Amino acid sequence: MIQKKSNTEKIILGIDPGTNVMGYGVIRVIGNKAELVVMGVIDMRKEKDPYLRLGRIFERVTGIIDSYLPDEMAIEAPFFGKNVQSMLKLGRAQGVAIAAAIHHDVPIHEYAPLKIKMAITGQGQASKEQVAAMLQRMLNIREDEMPKYMDATDALGAAYCHFLQMGRPE
Repeated sequence: MIQKKSNTEKIILGIDPGTNVMGYGVIRVIGNKAELVVMGVIDMRKEKDPYLRLGRIFERVTGIIDSYLPDEMAIEAPFFGKNVQSMLKLGRAQGVAIAAAIHHDVPIHEYAPLKIKMAITGQGQASKEQVAAMLQRMLNIREDEMPKYMDATDALGAAYCHFLQMGRPE
């Protein structure tokens, strides 16, 4: 649980949508500095029913919003792949996370993976590992605090990208 924020403080929730593992990352912004609050994943691999997975996404994202009271949410846009079924499933997961934010009146900002990578590393073709390493340095995250799943750092990247874009036109 997070304490009530001052007027100069902003909390940003980042989401990396997924139907098996969904990443989330929360940062606190004070002035021109950002710090890690929490990051993790919503692991839905044990749930076989795709509709119950969507319900779990809504419940967990709602719980994260209730716990950390974000002022804004940054979500990674699905990239266009060749598998239409995978894109449909990913779009549903993203839509459910967005619905949870809308339900709590949290403004939503969507960023393409290329834009997130470019904002964090300066290279649009950066690997997930490069993005994670740069976030680790910029947010002073200890090695033992780094997550097992890159979905968490991808979500953190969405939040940090939004922090870097604040005050700039999207």
